[in-house]
Amino acid sequence: MLGSGVFMLSAAVFFTRSVGLSVAQVGLGMGVGSVVGLLSGVPVGRIADRRGPREVYMLTLTVQAVAMAMLVLVHTFWLFTVVVCLTELAGSASQAARGPIVRGLAGPRPAHFRAYLRAAVNLASSIGAVPAAFVVQLDTHAGYLCLVLGNALSFVATAVIVSRLPSLPPVPAPRGSGRRSALKDHRYLVITALDGIMSIHGSVLVFALPLWIIGHTHAPRWFTGSSVLLNTAMVIFLQVRASRGIDTNAAAAHAWRRAGCAFLAGMTLIGLASGTSAWGAVLLILLGVGVHTLGELLHAAGSFELRYSLAPAYAQGQYSGVFRFGSGLASVVAPSVLAWLCLDGGTLGWLLMGGIFLSVGFVAPPVVRWAQRPRRKEAANAAPV
Repeated sequence: MLGSGVFMLSAAVFFTRSVGLSVAQVGLGMGVGSVVGLLSGVPVGRIADRRGPREVYMLTLTVQAVAMAMLVLVHTFWLFTVVVCLTELAGSASQAARGPIVRGLAGPRPAHFRAYLRAAVNLASSIGAVPAAFVVQLDTHAGYLCLVLGNALSFVATAVIVSRLPSLPPVPAPRGSGRRSALKDHRYLVITALDGIMSIHGSVLVFALPLWIIGHTHAPRWFTGSSVLLNTAMVIFLQVRASRGIDTNAAAAHAWRRAGCAFLAGMTLIGLASGTSAWGAVLLILLGVGVHTLGELLHAAGSFELRYSLAPAYAQGQYSGVFRFGSGLASVVAPSVLAWLCLDGGTLGWLLMGGIFLSVGFVAPPVVRWAQRPRRKEAANAAPV
């Protein structure tokens, strides 16, 4: 994760300034890669369920390392697109294989364990931003190559660490239940869709907010980075705390409801920053980012619980792949949605987007109650008589 934090913050600069691709080519190639990457999660997750997640996870990390190292050979748009697609396929597969590992190692509290992981990932990414910024400032081909190879080595190091974890045997399906396909579990798919819609919030601070600050407010340009730092710091220090007590489906659903309220409040504050003075805009944006991040913490905590508890123990891999598909698709469509609503629509657009988040939050409790009914029946049938 440290290596990814180092590389991703400078990837676009590397491809445009060092490789020689245009901004449009880089955007198109990454967009194609993101879409293609969504295809690998479910099938690889199914393999992880049947063959054991640790070994599959190690294999996906190895493929990620090789694909990342291949970027040093990129010199044309088509080769760039192929390698990025391979990288995204391996990354999506890696996340699907990681799901059963988290479930197996965390015991009865996978959501709490996952909260620690998210805080650690954000900390590693923050540390990785320092050498990335240094290399971008130097702006040399050798420096960018070091970032690429350093990221590749980080995947190798992670694979070595994973090899030291205990092997997790596949969980057998209950007798007579068969192995249900996650893609046919329409209740889980509805939860995934709700999570995907709410996951659009992940692009608000990294995509919409910087453009809003620069083009629609009087806040200083340097403030774009400060708002992201506030978000990162809050995730590092508050994610675990925000996840406490969210250990049931009902608690997760109500966390989503509170997240929807927070997103509406945060989006409103950010939207109102347009037309105010420079310091007024700074104050409103800081408050908006803080409240928005509280929503992010609650949404993440609820998602951690639902993605594991609503999935059968014997199919955590493929269900993780499905759940990841929802958030992955959100990251693909989010820039277009946010550009249309928030940037083109102005303050009213920010309010509308916040209203969408609020709507998802308020329908979450009844939908989750509906989605968990089959799990209760399975648990009752599996209980000894």
